[in-house]
Amino acid sequence: MSKISAPKGTRDILPPETAAWQHAEKVFADVCSRYGYQEIRIPTFEQTELFQRGVGDTTDVVQKEMYTFDDKGGRSMTLRPEGTAGVVRSYLENGMASLPSPVRLFYNITAFRYEKMQKGRYREFHQFGCEVFGSEGPIVDAELVSLLDLYFRELGLKETSLRINSIGCPVCRAEYNQKLKDYLAPHLDALCETCQSRYDRNPLRIIDCKETSCKPIVREAPALLDNLCPECQTHFDGFCKHLEELEINYTIDKGIVRGLDYYTRTVFEFVSEHVGTQGTICGGGRYDGLVEQVGGQPTPGIGFALGVERLLMELEQQQAAMPGPARPSIYIAALGDAGDQARKWTWKLRSLGIRAETDLMGRSLKAQMKYAGKQSFRFSTVIGDDEITAGKIRLKDMNEHSESEVSFEQAEALLADHQKQQG
Repeated sequence: MSKISAPKGTRDILPPETAAWQHAEKVFADVCSRYGYQEIRIPTFEQTELFQRGVGDTTDVVQKEMYTFDDKGGRSMTLRPEGTAGVVRSYLENGMASLPSPVRLFYNITAFRYEKMQKGRYREFHQFGCEVFGSEGPIVDAELVSLLDLYFRELGLKETSLRINSIGCPVCRAEYNQKLKDYLAPHLDALCETCQSRYDRNPLRIIDCKETSCKPIVREAPALLDNLCPECQTHFDGFCKHLEELEINYTIDKGIVRGLDYYTRTVFEFVSEHVGTQGTICGGGRYDGLVEQVGGQPTPGIGFALGVERLLMELEQQQAAMPGPARPSIYIAALGDAGDQARKWTWKLRSLGIRAETDLMGRSLKAQMKYAGKQSFRFSTVIGDDEITAGKIRLKDMNEHSESEVSFEQAEALLADHQKQQG
């Protein structure tokens, strides 16, 4: 029979790499908790209409990248391509609009997009994200950015820069879109095919085009930031002010427009400045019209999504200190017929919170000790009839190459103390 491989665009995450994932997840959940965010878990697939209405049916995500299928009832379903739309749906369906504002939520999800494979980018990928509902002022924008700033610092990620912009509201964006179209009209034939199709439907997305033919044209285009209405300008100025109060450095980047239709006003990105890995690590922004688009009452909102694969790749490139797998504490070898006693004590140690193993393969004593050496146990011991009768064992420190005779109770206390020190 032929070998079955993982689907293209997916990957297995194996030990010891999983230790880095667990660390990133734990620190993210801890930082979110300090800010008052609570975890939400949403379905892997939703009705396709949710993403058409929420993400925007003119976006590349909806038009080209979604995994969409009909279920057995003939209903169109889609594997989630991002987290925000599903969180908004849950916020409305579960009556969270009645909770005290702001409602702060965070998530850790897998998502799915059928797109070109790149380093650090997969068709099944992972995201950390935060969403806040109910606060319309720029203070919450700055708070959300500060959460990311703190998270990166606690992970040891250093070579990053914050870039910010405003894409206005529907009022000033409508006026800007006409000004942008007037500028682009003479250059329309020189734009790529995708941007030509965007010209009437969503001209703002042309600003974000990466095609070589479009870049020089876009570079001279009028900037939305220079065409904000007074309310949006006040909001952006306030955002900058609050970042400065928090001593968070930023750069204004008029080219940030984000790829999803639901964004308004504040948009931001954290970008790597590390040589060889420059690129966006995470992005987010405000979406004050999204809740209404999905069927709720007008509700201000803001959030971000962070690609975990991209983050871990960046941490590795910057040689940030990441923990390895938890090292096992003790291996308990059984001599002769003492296997039952060895297993019994192993189970007791585990109930005390100590990482312990014993033989499950029927190995000889020599083979057991060879296994213990390969698995890097810190301690080992041998239990036989003499040890059971005496109530004592010889505890060997595999690092120090030393032995001490202790009772079972003394060994339990020593192992518990050592593991506590190791975390």
